[in-house]
Amino acid sequence: MSTAEGPVLSPRALNRALIHRQLLAQRSALSPAQAITHLAGLQAQAPNPPYIGLWTRLTDFAVEDLAVLVRERKVVRIALMRSTIHLVTDDDCLALRPLLAEMLARTVKGQFGRQVAGLDIDEIAKLGTELAEERELTFAELGALMAERWAGHDANALAQTVRNLVPLVQVPPRGLWGHSGQAAHTTAGRWLGRGLDPNASIDTYVRRYLAAFGPASVKDMQKWSGLTRLREAFARLGPALRTYRDETGTVLYDLAGTQLPDPAEELPARYLPEFDNILLSHADRERIMAPEYRPRVFTSNGIIRATFLIDGFVRGLWRIDRVKEAATLVVQPFVPLARRDVVELTEEGERLLRFAASPAGRHDIRFEPVG
Repeated sequence: MSTAEGPVLSPRALNRALIHRQLLAQRSALSPAQAITHLAGLQAQAPNPPYIGLWTRLTDFAVEDLAVLVRERKVVRIALMRSTIHLVTDDDCLALRPLLAEMLARTVKGQFGRQVAGLDIDEIAKLGTELAEERELTFAELGALMAERWAGHDANALAQTVRNLVPLVQVPPRGLWGHSGQAAHTTAGRWLGRGLDPNASIDTYVRRYLAAFGPASVKDMQKWSGLTRLREAFARLGPALRTYRDETGTVLYDLAGTQLPDPAEELPARYLPEFDNILLSHADRERIMAPEYRPRVFTSNGIIRATFLIDGFVRGLWRIDRVKEAATLVVQPFVPLARRDVVELTEEGERLLRFAASPAGRHDIRFEPVG
């Protein structure tokens, strides 16, 4: 079926497009840096999920392939889209941060405006920049130093205000596989040796977003980015885009000339890490996950749990339990699985254990109901 705005796409058609663009239909031969660029970053509240996100998307990916990029400053961890920590390339860090500056400032005003009311925001940013460039600081250390200047004000609120006003990157060992502890920060300019990109264009990132997540609506990109008023950017691209509609009538945009995969295509089972952007980057998530599963995946304390895909759609949760020298992959389906799906999840799960729990002396896989 077609309308004046173009063909109507079913959730399954949108799913196939998304799975292919997210490098999940088959593992890609892209390098980790190329994949991170294509995906416009990986959400990265915790250190390990980006490694699993790349493992499930790339051929022959090893932990060190990403770790070396972190150590060599070719990728960085920084608050960007939705004011959440993302792992992005150095170039994307310097281009995206100024484009998102207004949203980040608005976010901190909404969250911490009361605690810093009456203070000069520019002074906060200036002192925060000076302190973070003198030496690498945890937020606790930064907040304590800021509170010396503004006694009586909440130290954490001051540190978080700096976080959203100043481009602070997390430095290694944060971002390395298996490392935990408080993150230390410095400015992006100090860490990367160059400043923010003054010529960055939101139009470029409309195209980048569609290449990784399209076809999609204006509201979808706003959900991914945290930005508002993006309709003008889509309009500026004009003939560079084509339009569809979804089954509710929402206008969807895509890059002109991009072919969509066959909706009938069968897709392999995939394990996704916590916080995977594929679950977070659309206003309408039915192309990847049924609405009734959302409360099981998105927890009340802000965790987005690790999931698995069957035929392109979220069908359950997974985790790895470690006891002494054993590692057990616990697979929790939301619905009964066909035998072939169990077999495929088991085979892929064995590969996941070899990647994520290689030091363990024994690997097991257990299927159980969601608790």
